[in-house]
Amino acid sequence: MRVKRTIAIALELAKIRITTVVMITTLLGYLLAKGSVDLAIIPVLLGTLFLACGSAVFNHVQERRTDALMPRTRKRPIPSGAISPRSAVIFGMLLTLAGSVTLVAASGLAALALGVLAFLWYNGVYTPLKRRHPMAVIPGSLIGAIPPAIGWVAAGGSLLDEKILAVSFFFFVWQIPHFWLLMLFFEKDYRQAGFPTMQSIFSRDQILRITFIWMMGVCVLSIGLPLFGVAESFLIHLGLVLSAIWLSWNAFRFVMSSKSDLKLMYAFKGINRFALLLVILLSLDQLVV
Repeated sequence: MRVKRTIAIALELAKIRITTVVMITTLLGYLLAKGSVDLAIIPVLLGTLFLACGSAVFNHVQERRTDALMPRTRKRPIPSGAISPRSAVIFGMLLTLAGSVTLVAASGLAALALGVLAFLWYNGVYTPLKRRHPMAVIPGSLIGAIPPAIGWVAAGGSLLDEKILAVSFFFFVWQIPHFWLLMLFFEKDYRQAGFPTMQSIFSRDQILRITFIWMMGVCVLSIGLPLFGVAESFLIHLGLVLSAIWLSWNAFRFVMSSKSDLKLMYAFKGINRFALLLVILLSLDQLVV
């Protein structure tokens, strides 16, 4: 039981569900650059995952006091007393060191530099900024654009290539409505912890309309990816269009049901599924079609 509890604490500190997504988008970047999967991808994925997990652990340490004020986060390992901040820092340092060494050994300095940039941007820029300004997610979304670029350069691609710029820009834009939907759902929690929220400068209806526009922007960007040579198959193009139509319909239903928390969470899950579907489609374009 003690071992299971220790593993559970470690996985929660590492925000394993979120950091697994980081690993998946890194894999996508690698696939787009190389067109296939080989054993060389394993240390790239592990290095990126360890770095992302280390960053997540430090985020737990940084936000331990505000986490204690929110019902949805007060049971996290540090505010609940399951682990001390000092022990968490040591764990985070070990993960960060392991990730950095693995990534530089497998992929070189360019991939490591991108990984360190994501780490510093998340913990050094976004985390402090979101305590000060409700629009912090916009610069903070740069974090979502970096993992595909890590996979891309690890496979030998150039950062100036229009393919990776288009894909990274998609994930940058996608992350903004993704966060705002979550913020709308947990808005009371954020206010209770003292975070500035969008409702301090906009009405709820205005936020819904703004989020709707960003969701439609995500749809347009996904359909436009083939223009940059990201996907070549007609079937994949059709899949992207159908997926965008599906998300557009979800976004329309969401903005028309502004008072429903259930629809908010449905829209949040929908935009996450859309991103996963896009990764699957672009991966199939490289592996199968």
